Amino acid sequence: MTHAALHTRICDLFGIEVPIIQTGMGWVSGARLTAATSSAGGLGILASATMTMPELEKAIAEVKSRTQKPFGVNLRGDQDDIDARISLLVASGVKVASFAGAPSEKAIQKLKAGGVLTMPTVGAKKHAVKMAKWGVDALIAQGHEGGGHTGPIPTTLLLPEVCGAVNLPVLGAGGFYDGRGLVAALAYGAAGIAMGTRFLLTKESTVPDAVKKLYLETQVTGTVVTTSIDGVPQRVIRTALIERLERASALMSLLGAARQAWDFRAITKTGPLEFLREGLAMRKAGDLSWSQLAMAARAPMFTRASMVEGRPEVGILPTGQNVGVIDELPTVAELLARIVKEADQTLARLTGSKPIATAAAEKLREADR
Repeated sequence: MTHAALHTRICDLFGIEVPIIQTGMGWVSGARLTAATSSAGGLGILASATMTMPELEKAIAEVKSRTQKPFGVNLRGDQDDIDARISLLVASGVKVASFAGAPSEKAIQKLKAGGVLTMPTVGAKKHAVKMAKWGVDALIAQGHEGGGHTGPIPTTLLLPEVCGAVNLPVLGAGGFYDGRGLVAALAYGAAGIAMGTRFLLTKESTVPDAVKKLYLETQVTGTVVTTSIDGVPQRVIRTALIERLERASALMSLLGAARQAWDFRAITKTGPLEFLREGLAMRKAGDLSWSQLAMAARAPMFTRASMVEGRPEVGILPTGQNVGVIDELPTVAELLARIVKEADQTLARLTGSKPIATAAAEKLREADR
């Protein structure tokens, strides 16, 4: 039993028990982590941008074999095969499609027609208003503290602004990791929180233990927002590789990016023509220069090196700024239970009442007398 305030619009919309979302992190949010989150009462989201279609189909089937609870799949709106991926989600009965960036209006309508809820991530009020007009069902508002690609507006300013601008359930992201943060997000008008780094640092996360250890050792001041990886601001742990990338000349950076992008094509089994078509789609959707395009295409290789191969010396470590206050690796179930308990205790402290769990326990003891 939890405080009534912890059952929000997002719980009803997604059919989940607690208003906590695990974001779709490339190479990290696989079937095991996604299923564990959904089984614990939150919403787990598969990261599909780094998967081939057969791999995505297999991952969806694995999640469904591990849990009967709702889950989502993260899509990239500029992928060449986006229509096929949407059809797969519809056919598989996936509850939610999330997007790191803005999906097209066409994609939103196709998902809606197939009964799949749509939830993009925004970093500015104007983007939230645009997505609302296009018919999305919910939004994640990620502030500057967030990991990976992130905008310049801090969560404490972005979240209330977005909540006040749209009549949709909004999840706060960027800096959240505990029950106090969940209550703060609710106070700003949000319907819950979305977390990446906090879920990356759990027992069910398949990130190599040595890499998790590096995360746990990172201080609050140990991250940096850099454009040297893919031309777009991205928050990562400051490492020797990041220092080298920021010092690299434009020509050397472009050549390295092109080589790594081609390596990513081979790993994901993308044919040369398909690779070119997808590159052109990315360039058109993001209004990228050829240099920025090559950098964007190589980014998955950097993440894979750390998150899959366990080689942080040649890879990047995307992270939220909250990495500096996380110092242990709970199970996902333990994490969600703790966040809910902390939120309950925080609400009790603010209202001068007893935590719901404490009050319920006292009633049971009285009934036994």
